[in-house]
Amino acid sequence: MNQPLRLVFLGSDAIARPLLDWLAGEGLAHARIVAVFTQPDRPVGRGQKIQANAIKAWALARELPVFQPEKLTSDVREQLAALHTDVALVMAYGHILRDDFITTPRLGTLNLHTSLLPKYRGASPIQTAIACGERATGVSLMRIVRKLDAGPVADVERVPVAPLDTALEVEAKLAAACVPLVARALPKLAHGELVFRGQDEAAVTHCRKLEKEDGVLDFFQPAPVLAARINGLFPWPSCAVEVGGQPIKLGLADVAPPADDCHPLGDTSSGAGTVLGADGGGLLVATAAGVLRLRRLQRPGGKMLPASEFLRGFPIAPGTRLPSRPMPELVSRA
Repeated sequence: MNQPLRLVFLGSDAIARPLLDWLAGEGLAHARIVAVFTQPDRPVGRGQKIQANAIKAWALARELPVFQPEKLTSDVREQLAALHTDVALVMAYGHILRDDFITTPRLGTLNLHTSLLPKYRGASPIQTAIACGERATGVSLMRIVRKLDAGPVADVERVPVAPLDTALEVEAKLAAACVPLVARALPKLAHGELVFRGQDEAAVTHCRKLEKEDGVLDFFQPAPVLAARINGLFPWPSCAVEVGGQPIKLGLADVAPPADDCHPLGDTSSGAGTVLGADGGGLLVATAAGVLRLRRLQRPGGKMLPASEFLRGFPIAPGTRLPSRPMPELVSRA
């Protein structure tokens, strides 16, 4: 019987917790985590209190060695080498890995990237896929190379994106999807049967780090485009509109069906951004094509609320015009 692979995990985000829980349980038949590399403790929240991230907390609870280098120097590579690692697995680590670090594990260094590569290489694949209206995304298991997210891919696990999914729901689906993906891959890796295939460079797209300035809306765009943007950018950076001089944060949106003559769905570009009223699901806003329904809203200092509850405390009258702003591009080919 083959011995479990000696595995080092590199990550700093709670999205990896379901996979780590599996590796520490059922996955022990395939691999044993011998150490965890994660980001140094950072200030968190309004109080800026120094705090360990979720991955370090997970590792310490299991008495695993934890390394938190600020930079991956040659000394850090020697620490990795001393662990006699078979494979390193990376997910949302936050460091660019040096070539000598990548090649130190006997079977190499693999990465879990939360998109269906070659689409959405880069820093915000989950949010950008939703914001671009994708109805499916996934996790790709790839071999790390020097070029960002460009390594050959061994396998993917697809997940659906529902019309009312925000980045929170899709992130949870992707976190769970890592388990079957890695469960398939580890036995093949151990037996030299894991096949990697190069990415189609003609189909590559890139997504960048999101900024607060990305949370603007142009109501001269179609309603489906705006709903996808709102859902993809929640909870951060979040889209917002100005009403009565106050920024109102938006937490969920969809497209209102053509229900009656009061809110027809046609070319509404002459009134784009005009509040038409509300239905049982949310606040209705005219767009270039179709009616956008804002389902969750939040005023400054308040909580994110369903539209019906929000509007009881902060009424927005029909005819109110929500200002439009040009929406920065989230995706590039270069």
